[in-house]
Amino acid sequence: MNSKKRSARPVIYQLLVRTFGNSNTTRKVGGTIAENGCGKFGDINNAALGSIREMGFNHIWLTGVIEQASGTDYPNRPADVPDILKGKAGSPYAIKDYFDVCPDYAEDPENRLEEFRELLGRCKSNGFKVIIDFVPNHVARSYQSDVYPELSFGENDNTDVFFDRENHFYYLTPERVDGEPPLKLPTAGMPGCTGLFEPENEVGKVTGNNSITWSPSIHDWYETLKINYGHDFTTGRRTEHLPGPDAPLDEVPKTWKTMDKILAHWQEMGVDGFRVDMAHIVPMEFWRWLVRQARNRDAEVFFGAEAYDSDPAKLTDEDVLEELWKAGFNGAYEHPTYKILQGIYEEGKWANDLDAETFAGNRFHHCIRYVENHDEVRIANPLHWGGVGMNAGKPASAVMFGMSRAAIMLYAGQEVGEPAIGEEGFSGDDGRSSIFDYTSLPELQKWSSDGKYNGSGLSKEQKDLRAWYAKLFSVLGEPAFTDGEFYGLNHANLQNQNFGRVEAEGFSGHWLYAFLRHDQESGQSFLCVANFHPTETLSDVRVNIPRHAVDFLGLADGDEVTFEDWLGGATKTKFRISELPETGVRLGNLKPLSASFFSLM
Repeated sequence: MNSKKRSARPVIYQLLVRTFGNSNTTRKVGGTIAENGCGKFGDINNAALGSIREMGFNHIWLTGVIEQASGTDYPNRPADVPDILKGKAGSPYAIKDYFDVCPDYAEDPENRLEEFRELLGRCKSNGFKVIIDFVPNHVARSYQSDVYPELSFGENDNTDVFFDRENHFYYLTPERVDGEPPLKLPTAGMPGCTGLFEPENEVGKVTGNNSITWSPSIHDWYETLKINYGHDFTTGRRTEHLPGPDAPLDEVPKTWKTMDKILAHWQEMGVDGFRVDMAHIVPMEFWRWLVRQARNRDAEVFFGAEAYDSDPAKLTDEDVLEELWKAGFNGAYEHPTYKILQGIYEEGKWANDLDAETFAGNRFHHCIRYVENHDEVRIANPLHWGGVGMNAGKPASAVMFGMSRAAIMLYAGQEVGEPAIGEEGFSGDDGRSSIFDYTSLPELQKWSSDGKYNGSGLSKEQKDLRAWYAKLFSVLGEPAFTDGEFYGLNHANLQNQNFGRVEAEGFSGHWLYAFLRHDQESGQSFLCVANFHPTETLSDVRVNIPRHAVDFLGLADGDEVTFEDWLGGATKTKFRISELPETGVRLGNLKPLSASFFSLM
């Protein structure tokens, strides 16, 4: 392969500590930690990290490590009441102490921070940068820091007003909310619940999803509290009154200072980056300031955002994904492209629909690209992605990851077809691996093999899938993908009858997607094609490469070029450049759920 030094874009492996190393197979619905077990920091051992590194990952996102509200009791940390929990284990996004880690994950809960530091050391010795969650929009109703009590949210707040610039929370006051105390949660009648939460019998707070009510519904984020960044969200999206990126500490709201101390705490411990939860509903001014603060401590610190431009609660009138990049984020979730890929199987979308997202401005090459994460359904789930199975991840990942220079991410279990079948607890049977419950991942366990991480229990199909992802990441490390530009080809093949048409389709681009990647400095180029069809082999495929695309590749008419598939097999074919705009590239048959990356040599 090309010897040119490659750019090191983030290739992220996401794992939920609770499930990743859990070898318990009980999986009782709603079971306790004693019944169903729980993954530990120590389970993420050198064998696991070495195997993940060999696949091509350079970042690891340790999901859910910060201490959350939980139904499990520990010395000096009583269990939270079930009324403010989702699942017995609790949501990793209902943070209870921002300066601590979850005691569930430690062999010795009293020594949990030291065990986490040891995990950080193992990750770094295996060549990883470590990302953890940062959940700025909300915290658990029971938030109280034991590590730094004086930095607990709500300390010295003025609870008599709905909003104050120097408050951490928004408070329920008679002039802003109908009804009266106490707080009435939607949990009344659930096992062990009363529907009440004693600390808010008199002084109530706004929920994490901006619900201003004494009676939040089951659809609200009722277990969390909204954090105040010095802006009254009920007044709209105009936040320019907030301080600028260079503001000194004594001029910023109290919450800004607290959050900066939180990030400093983890950075000083050795954390290299943060996946930011629901970043779009926090003011952009705060992000411009905070990212600068964090990069003053570590110029390379990674910021990745979960953000959705379609959410009406976003705090900007502009494209929030673009605005977060401008604020200093490495990128935000590329959710629009994800939904199109999923929609090919679930909503009748065409591969051609992807073209609209290739004109996305700066975000196209500055985002986080994925086809699974903990919030989304598993590809292998029989009720989702058209019930096609785990191999639907091949064309989806090849296109999602291959079209851009951006960060790419895979969720633990995707590489072995984890299907998330059946009810686990709070979320029911929703096609997702639960983040709320004590459970385990049956297919990933076949790879982890009781801590050996040698894949001894995997089927041949699962081993092949894992090897395919490793090969994909290897090819994606080439300069054409890490440094090159993108040129889409579907628009030039709409009338091409040999561009993957099936049945009586009147034009092309339903199941087939094709694009070029070219790096001018190295001269390296690839033609990338993917067949999304679950069962049909696309026969006698020919891809037209228009004159403008030939110029994009820097090719001359008198030259010959050999197309060699680096991803799908040993296919080689040779063409004269002058033929490409006229007759195109003849690729033969493309198997269902497949992708090929042809180098041009």
